[in-house]
Amino acid sequence: MVRVLVAAIVAMMASIVVGPTFIEFLRRNELGQQIREEGPQGHVVKQGTPTMGGVLIVLCALLPFLALNHFEVAALTVAFITVGCALIGFIDDFIKFMHSRSLGLSGRWKLLLLALITLGTGILAHHAHYPTWVYIPGLGRIPFGPFWYVLLFFVIAGCANGVNLTDGLDGLAAGTAIISLFTFMAMSVIAFIRSSPNPEGRSLSRLDLALLAAALIGATIGFLWYNAFPAEVFMGDTGSMALGGALAGFAIMTKTEFLLLLIGGIYLIEALSVMIQVFTFKYLGRRVFLMAPIHHHFEMKAWSETKIMVRFWILGGIFCATAFALFYRFFVHFNFRL
Repeated sequence: MVRVLVAAIVAMMASIVVGPTFIEFLRRNELGQQIREEGPQGHVVKQGTPTMGGVLIVLCALLPFLALNHFEVAALTVAFITVGCALIGFIDDFIKFMHSRSLGLSGRWKLLLLALITLGTGILAHHAHYPTWVYIPGLGRIPFGPFWYVLLFFVIAGCANGVNLTDGLDGLAAGTAIISLFTFMAMSVIAFIRSSPNPEGRSLSRLDLALLAAALIGATIGFLWYNAFPAEVFMGDTGSMALGGALAGFAIMTKTEFLLLLIGGIYLIEALSVMIQVFTFKYLGRRVFLMAPIHHHFEMKAWSETKIMVRFWILGGIFCATAFALFYRFFVHFNFRL
């Protein structure tokens, strides 16, 4: 368990210490945020703010993880999804810089690359003999068979894009991601402790998952130090896609896909707000929200960024606390055997 604490502290300190140099590098190379013209007018002042801070999060998290982990398949699979999604986001950010626009990689290419990550995830899961059922409280284990691999795509793509949509206010995506990652870390720690009464016989797989979650938490806290309002740096698609991929990976490797609906509840709400807005405008000719995603709706109602951020953090905390309670009641009895 000391490894978990060390991973979090090392990642956090590395992110905080390297942060100013990294931000200055981005500023010197004019790697700044491109603001959408149709976005809130208050965001115009953010034009040019250094972005792609996700690189800082991923590198500072991988450093202690690779140094301290036991190279178990489950945690390595989550790391694979995280890095893969980060690379997609990096390509997206790079295209924006090259063409000085707010639109980067096309949706078609994003989905194709996410499908390749899903394929790699499926191969790793199959190699580790991961079951293809999904547990739902009250219904038990629902067998998906080969369709489980289709579910993987929706989990990975949905979560990565959900966090990406949430990354629209200073500190919003980073703060909610920390809460979600902490939930997965707590789940993994509980599963590790419950895996054996003998400390030497406990599941290294669960320990490695907790270690990776702790490293990501530490690195994201360090990033949030500079991303808090008014932000000195944005995570960009590199960071939001990476964090979304990480959350999806933890859900898959802990067999808590169902609980992801709560752990990622904020991202689900953000994504649904966009889908509802598009559907109602296209087919009914009217808008439900003043602007989508939903955090912009509250901006248009004159809520401050800080108020929106804190209230979304609180809501995310409630969702995650509920998910943890359900995990302890229904999921922990089989989780430590994975």
